[in-house]
Amino acid sequence: MKLLTLRLSNEGTTVTRAVRQDGDRLTEITGFADVGELLRTPGWEATAKAADGATHPLEGADLAAVVPSPGKIICVGHNYRNHIKEMGREIPEYPTLFAKYQESLTGPNDDLALPQESDTVDWEAELAVVIGKKGRRISEADAKDHIAGYSVLNDVSMRDYQFRTIQWLQGKTWENSTPFGPALVTTDEFSAGPLMTSEVDGEIQQSTPTGDLVFTPEFLVSYISTIITLNPGDVIATGTPGGVGHAQDPKRYLQEGQLLVTTIEGLGQLKNRVVKEA
Repeated sequence: MKLLTLRLSNEGTTVTRAVRQDGDRLTEITGFADVGELLRTPGWEATAKAADGATHPLEGADLAAVVPSPGKIICVGHNYRNHIKEMGREIPEYPTLFAKYQESLTGPNDDLALPQESDTVDWEAELAVVIGKKGRRISEADAKDHIAGYSVLNDVSMRDYQFRTIQWLQGKTWENSTPFGPALVTTDEFSAGPLMTSEVDGEIQQSTPTGDLVFTPEFLVSYISTIITLNPGDVIATGTPGGVGHAQDPKRYLQEGQLLVTTIEGLGQLKNRVVKEA
């Protein structure tokens, strides 16, 4: 099942609705403003399957970030061997964790704004895990039961701010910098393994199977839940593979007018035009 958050215009005001994708149509899940709100409701999966609300065409749909307001966005650094190598690091013994905030999220087809303060804006294609069941100290064996599904995310990074200090957060959570979506695909239809790519103006920059993670989604759910309770709608961004612009020689960064496309087979695609921030 594919779940999305649709933006609609209502008497001049933008509202959102949780929807289920049925082929080329989107069916409203009545009573839920977005996918995150749906996931926080017991029996969410049965509710989504049974939904028979108003329908809308998928083509041309204005989509928000699939979970617009997660309680937590926990990101993992250095989780693909080819990226670890290109950044000159050692394979980590434990996951490298940092956070984003919900203000950093943006829709799968929204413009990506280059901030006035940074000219070293880099791409980082990632597999996102979305939590569907609350848990603390979840065992790795039980972790799949706590995952609602998977989505596509690009952890766009302002490298100059990221490397000002040894802490990365200030380069990772800029406003409206993280495309996320288009859909949450439930675990019965997807598991880590298929190819993930990022392209800039049609030129492939990253191309790695999502199964090449050092730390699997199940391990990450278990490890992170040891530290803090994971709640429905929380997001884990599982890390990026090799091919980032910062590691190239010469270094390459996003420029105004370029099109950044992030794809994971079986999950969907983000298409974000790069613009200068107003």
